[in-house]
Amino acid sequence: MLAACSGGGGVNPYATYTVTYNGNGNTGGSVPIDPTNYAPGQTVTVFGNTGNLINTGYSFESWNRLTNGAGTNYTQGETFTMGAANVTLYANWVAGYVYVANYDINNVSQYQIGVNGVLTPISPATVAAGTDPSSVTVGPSGKYVYVANNGDNTVSQYTIGAYGALTPMSPATVAAGTLPLSVTVDPSGRFAYVANSGDNTISQYTVGADGALTSLTTATVAAGTDPSSVTVDPSGKYAYVANYESNTVSQYTIGAYGALTPMSPSTVAAGTLPTSVTVDPSGRFAYVANLFDSTVSQYAIGADGALTPLSPATVAAGTDPSSVTVDPSGKYAYVANYGDTVSQYTIGADGTLTAMTTPMVASGLGPFSIAVDPSGRFAYVANAVSNNVTEYTIGANGELTFINPPLVAGGLGPFSVTTVGIH
Repeated sequence: MLAACSGGGGVNPYATYTVTYNGNGNTGGSVPIDPTNYAPGQTVTVFGNTGNLINTGYSFESWNRLTNGAGTNYTQGETFTMGAANVTLYANWVAGYVYVANYDINNVSQYQIGVNGVLTPISPATVAAGTDPSSVTVGPSGKYVYVANNGDNTVSQYTIGAYGALTPMSPATVAAGTLPLSVTVDPSGRFAYVANSGDNTISQYTVGADGALTSLTTATVAAGTDPSSVTVDPSGKYAYVANYESNTVSQYTIGAYGALTPMSPSTVAAGTLPTSVTVDPSGRFAYVANLFDSTVSQYAIGADGALTPLSPATVAAGTDPSSVTVDPSGKYAYVANYGDTVSQYTIGADGTLTAMTTPMVASGLGPFSIAVDPSGRFAYVANAVSNNVTEYTIGANGELTFINPPLVAGGLGPFSVTTVGIH
C-alpha cells in the first residue's frame, strides 16, 4: 500500500508499493497474494498460478500488465523492478494463436486469441517470411508453422515458442517448386505438401522430429493446370488439389512414406477457377470454392478416397469465393467471398450445404482466406484489400457475429490465415 507522502508535494522516500494479482475473469481457483511492500527499485519475483486459477475454455499462459494481454508478460520466477506506483498483474487467458501471411510486405503477423476471441498482437507483431508469402499452415502438433512463398519459390519454416511467437528454423527456408501457392501438413505431422502454380506440381516433404522439411526422393508429382490449393483428409490417406486453370480437383493416395500417387481417374470436375479445397473432419465430404462462377462444389469421399459430386453438385456462394473451411464439429461451412462477404452454411447428414437463415455476413475488403479456431468458437478472415483481419464469434446455430471491435490491424495484402490451439 502506498504510504503517505511528505508535505510540500515531494515524494516520500519511505513510500512502498504493492503487487496485486487479478484473476481477470477466472471461473475457478484463487489468485496469489503477495504480502510484500516494495520500495522503488526493489526486485519483484513474479508468482506462478499457485491458486490453480481456471477460466473455462482458456489456458492460463502468464501474468500481464494489461487486461487484454497486450502488455508485458511474466511467467513464474521472472522479475521486474518496482517503480513508484502499485502494480496489478492480470491473468492472461489464451485460447490459441492466429498467424496471417502478408503477401505485400513479406512477413507473418502473429496474434494470441484472448477472452471472447479478441486478437492481440504477439511481441514482436510480425516475423519475416520469404518473398510474397501466400499461404500459412500449422502442423498438427501445434509446434511448427510453414509458409509458402510465391515470389522466391520457397517454404519458410518456424517453431512456435513461448506466447506463440514464431522463430525461424535453421535453415529458415527450403526449396519448393515454381510459384508455390498453398502448403499443408498431413494429420500425422510426418509429411507436408505444397501446390506449385507455376510448374503444375505438388512438392512433397517429410517432416523431421524437429519440424524441418526434407524433400522426398521424388520431390514433386504432377497436378492439373495452375494448382492453387492442397489439402489432406483426416485419415492421412488421401490428398486433394484444386487446379485453378483446368477447373478440376486432382486426387491422390498417400503412400506409407508420404509419396502421392494419382487415383484413377486422377481428376474430377470442379466449377470455374477453383481456388480452395477442404475436407470435413469426418473425412466423408470435400468442398471446393470456385472463384469465377461464385459456387461451392460439394463431393462425397468414397471408401477408396475418390470424389463423387453430390446432388446438387454445387451450391451458390457470394461473389468471387476464394476460401472454404469447415468448423471442427463438421456441422458448419464458411466461405470467404472476395466480394466482401462471408457465406455460411449448415452441413446436412449427406454432406450437402444449406445456406443459413442469414446466408452471408459482411467482412473487410477483399476477404481472401478464412479459418476457424480449434475450439470452434471463433472465426477469422484475412482481408487482402483492407489489410486487416475480421473477428467473429460462432453461435450455437453456427452463425457468425462480429466481435467488437470487429477488425484488427493486419499487414499489407494478408492472403492467408490459420489458427492453432494451446498444446
